[in-house]
Amino acid sequence: MLSATQGVLAKTFVYVSAATDGKIDSYSMDEKAGTLTPVATFDAGKMVMPMTVGPDKKHLYAVVRSQPYRVLTLAIDPTTGNLTQAAVAALPDSMPYVSADPSGRLLFASSYGGNKIAVLPIDPDGRVTNGTRQMILTGRNAHSIVSDPTGKYVFATNLGSDVVLQFLLNPETGMLEPNNPPEIATKPGFGPRHIIFSPGGKSVYVVTELTGHVIHYSLDPAKGTLTEIESVASVPDDAGLSPGIAPPPPPPFSVTTPAAAPVDDGKPKVWAADIGITPNGKFLYTTERTTSKIALFHVGDGSGNLTYVTNYPTEKQPRGIRIDPSGRFLIATGEKSDKIAVYAIDQANGALTPIDRYPVDAGANWVEIVNLP
Repeated sequence: MLSATQGVLAKTFVYVSAATDGKIDSYSMDEKAGTLTPVATFDAGKMVMPMTVGPDKKHLYAVVRSQPYRVLTLAIDPTTGNLTQAAVAALPDSMPYVSADPSGRLLFASSYGGNKIAVLPIDPDGRVTNGTRQMILTGRNAHSIVSDPTGKYVFATNLGSDVVLQFLLNPETGMLEPNNPPEIATKPGFGPRHIIFSPGGKSVYVVTELTGHVIHYSLDPAKGTLTEIESVASVPDDAGLSPGIAPPPPPPFSVTTPAAAPVDDGKPKVWAADIGITPNGKFLYTTERTTSKIALFHVGDGSGNLTYVTNYPTEKQPRGIRIDPSGRFLIATGEKSDKIAVYAIDQANGALTPIDRYPVDAGANWVEIVNLP
């Protein structure tokens, strides 16, 4: 859809995966105005979805969730932002989330349908070529997996089991080991989805897909364990939504009759998706797909405590948001929109002001921003 533009000079590039069309659309960003210029389109394959930028800022890792399941290593041209495939590696399942550890040695992925997480080695040259080094079966519906900023600890959400798994990363073997305790439970029916860390790493925030809460945890820097501090709603009561319903667990092998599905009250359901925090740690945002809104929270200085402020209309069914490294702009994608939206972030109160909307291929869901030195 987008034609390549030669000679584009920029330091900040934006990448959006469009699952339906199987494309990754790239844009250059004006670092002062926040405006975007379409650069090129990379044909990644149907159901290309989660992406992450390597710590070296030279590679974009993109997961394809159609058969054969795979992760692409895409080299980023530092002048134009164009993508070139440098490697491909097999994945053990359809993976809706991918992240890299801070050292750039490991890639983490989680499988919602396969109830598992995987660890893949990243070669010294930044490519992922060898496939899965470690696979761990989890509770139901593993949804995201991230390392803390130090690289010592790794956390994974299980949406269907209402837990956050806690791991230690063995620095010698590059393997995950269960922490003590190995998990922390959320309230039943919350459905923990995506995880982010405060800039200093003291606070951890988890958005819950089925209730739209943000759970605020403190992180013990010596043990790598989480303690829940608070849970704050991102969806106001007047939105008219009921909590979402998680898939029922499969019946035990000894049971022939499946468990009854939860009762549906017929009302529209909460369907939260993504979460982001500004680099200065002052403002936090989440998305809700049923109402197509972005929620704004203020983050308490020092405490990390959250105060819900308001929400803003955005692209239809907003799957992904990202904040640029300067903390001045937020980009949102909508799975049912043919545009992506850029907002200016008010540096005093976090308010979002629309800057412009830009064309994107069908099924836009994941957005990544890289600022090159």
